[in-house]
This record gives sequence, structure tokens and C-alpha cells, in this order.
Amino acid sequence: MDTQSLFSLAGRTALVTGGSRGIGKMIATGFIAQGAKVYISSRKADVCEAVAEELGPNCIAVPQDISTVDGCKALAATMAEHESGIDVLVNNAGAAWGESFETFPEAGWDKVMDLNVKSIFFLTQAMHGLLKAGASDEQPAKVINIASIDGLRLNPWETYSYQASKAAVINLTKRLAARLVKDGILVTGIAPGAFASEMNKAARDLGDIVGQHVPAGRIGNDEDMAGVAIYLASRAGNYVVGETIAVDGGVVHAFLTESWEVDPSGGH
Repeated sequence: MDTQSLFSLAGRTALVTGGSRGIGKMIATGFIAQGAKVYISSRKADVCEAVAEELGPNCIAVPQDISTVDGCKALAATMAEHESGIDVLVNNAGAAWGESFETFPEAGWDKVMDLNVKSIFFLTQAMHGLLKAGASDEQPAKVINIASIDGLRLNPWETYSYQASKAAVINLTKRLAARLVKDGILVTGIAPGAFASEMNKAARDLGDIVGQHVPAGRIGNDEDMAGVAIYLASRAGNYVVGETIAVDGGVVHAFLTESWEVDPSGGH
């Protein structure tokens, strides 16, 4: 049993969407520390390139808006120009929208569902050839979908399309896993709780207050997120298929006994 290299990503290549900030940046940073070459993609080219420079020579920016099928195909084509195969795809790009039931708009539904659900399917489809090329009998390729604990349990806020989208991601992860395992591609998911990010402004700006509502007594940190992503991406996670792991300090398995005073979704 070789446990020394169990969590190593040396020699592996990953693409992390939404990798220029928040959870995506946490994962990209962790992968690089474990020896991977990491491509990060985000809609804003200047931000994407600045973060890639910050993370060092093993990080490459591939800016792209993947909210459309054409955008997903374009990103896959760009990756094919750089690499003959990909070992890990992290589908992290996402959006949220909060608004009252009476006024919740179609735009808030379509924006969230397109990016959070449709882009996961169509980017994985577009990257299928590269992932198959990266897979081997000794080491499968990996797809890691970033869901949310809001797909596992209700929250108190009117984020209708966000909650629906994250529940869909969890079931889509199972469906993709059942199909892609035959190609040597293992699909899993992560359901984060409260982590500081642009999408979760309350955790970012009011972490101590938010942490009081978490059974573990704090919000998640960079290592909490990087750790589970490294586990799933590395050889350590080679027998995990179709599962979505909640990384939330115990929120999903606790009773909701208090009302939040702040909305961690950050609204739109």
C-alpha cells in the first residue's frame, strides 16, 4: 500500500471553471500545491489572467463565458489546443439570484439554471474526448461538480432557481457518473456550506456571525475545500463514484432552530 503518494496530483492536468475566485480559486490553489498543472477559466479575462499570474507558472488562464453551449464548446476547443488529454475537470462556475416569489423574474431563473446546470452537462460533453484521453487503467479521469448544501436541504431565503439548480446538479452528478464510469471517468460532487466568496457575501463579510449558526462553530476555510477536492481528484478517491460530499461543518445534519438575519446567497 503506497500511502505516501495517495493524495498527490503530480503530473496531472486540471481545468477549474470559475477558478479565479472563491471556491474555484481554493480548489485550484490546492491542486497546484499537490503538483498539478491547473487551467482556470472565468468570464472576466483580466481577472482570470491576474489570478493565474498570482498562482504561479503551473496555472494557466483560459477565459471563457460558459453560460451557453457555444461557450462550452469554445472552452473545450481551447483546451484541446493546449493539451491532448485532461485528468480532472472541476465544474465550479455558478450564479445565484434571490428575489421574492411575487416578482422573481424569468431572467433570474434562466441565468442560474443555464450556468449552474446546463453548462455542467454541455462542458462535460464537450470535454469528453479529452477526459477519455486522460484516463488510463491505472488512473481514471475525474469530473467534480460543485453543488451546494442548498441542494440537500431548504434554506430560509427566496433563491428559487439556485436551490432548484443545485438539487439538479446532485442528481446530474449521479446520472453522469453512471454513464461515464465505463469510459474511465469518475464523476463526483461537492456540496459546500458557508465559505467566504463573492456568491456568499455574508460568509465573506460576516464570517463570525454566520459561523455561530454552523454546528462546527465556524465557516469553512480554504483548506477545508481544497482537502475534499484533492481527495476526490487524487488516487485516494478512485473508488468514489456518483457521490456528492457535503462540506458544511454539520449544517445539513443539524436542525434549523434559528432564523438567519443575513442572506448568505448575496442576492443576484
